[in-house]
Amino acid sequence: MVGSKTHGTEEEAQETARFQRKTLTAPAPFADETSCQCRAPHEKLTIAQARLGTPVDRPVRVYADGIFDLFHSGHARALMQAKTLFPNSYLLVGVCSDDLTHKFKGFTVMNENERYEALRHCRYVDEVIRDAPWTLTPEFLEKHKIDFVAHDDIPYSSAGSDDVYKHIKEAGMFVPTQRTEGISTSDIITRIVRDYDVYARRNLQRGYTAKELNVSFINEKKYRFQNQVDKMKEKVKNVEEKSKEFVYKVEEKSHDLIQKWEEKSREFIGNFLELFGPDGAWKQMFQERSGRMLQAFSPRQSPNSSPTRGRSPSRSPSPPWVFNKASPPSSPKAASASLSSMSEGDEDEK
Repeated sequence: MVGSKTHGTEEEAQETARFQRKTLTAPAPFADETSCQCRAPHEKLTIAQARLGTPVDRPVRVYADGIFDLFHSGHARALMQAKTLFPNSYLLVGVCSDDLTHKFKGFTVMNENERYEALRHCRYVDEVIRDAPWTLTPEFLEKHKIDFVAHDDIPYSSAGSDDVYKHIKEAGMFVPTQRTEGISTSDIITRIVRDYDVYARRNLQRGYTAKELNVSFINEKKYRFQNQVDKMKEKVKNVEEKSKEFVYKVEEKSHDLIQKWEEKSREFIGNFLELFGPDGAWKQMFQERSGRMLQAFSPRQSPNSSPTRGRSPSRSPSPPWVFNKASPPSSPKAASASLSSMSEGDEDEK
């Protein structure tokens, strides 16, 4: 008998571990479709024992339930807390059906099948229980071998009760979790209702018909006209932004051009002053050339120590071939006689 219990416990632990590993890569199974049943003797645990990691032969089975309409981060955080309450836990999540939800809470945005599937794809969930009861009964707790129930500690008044979890708390099976402030299904629906016109126009623009949106003919025309106005505003805004960008680029280029022009102007003025200024290179060059010209035009004086040949210093000897203009030769014979006399004079000088 003891051997069969031990064998059953080992099989259960292996099967539970297999399903826990599978939920990391596949959707969590439904409770009525899985063979993972808690067959081991189910001793009652205290919270202190569970936090110590006992029993070692099976995980602590934690149950969390809800509607989970428009599944959001607040739901996921609550399930994460439930999953990590104990070192070794197996999280079962109960989701109430549409009939129960509409009866005790109100209409939902998502139907029950959509809500079931949303929970199956949450990484913290090991098993999903469809059509969960509104109030937990001893039979339900025993059937699923539930050790503890996780929920926020705020009293949940419903179905004629001040707190549907009161008997769970009295039995020492309740473990509180913390609510996430600023996010809830009611808040999301409130945003949609508050901005109804915006979302109606959005869906009309995306191809939904007025009939699908339950929008009247007049409102449809109004929304479509507003969409056209918004498109025109967007175009004007884009043109203004592009114009501002163009003006900015022109101003930037103008600033660069002005800066370059100023630099070139300074460089030109500096070069001009360096060339034509009071102490410029052009003035020095002009002075040098003026001095050279004055030297070129001024007469040269003969040195005092130059030797003389006994001639009169006042007169320079005229070349023998220079004729006297006052008495030109009267005939060819006279010219030849003159030339012969000049040649004789040259020989005498020699």
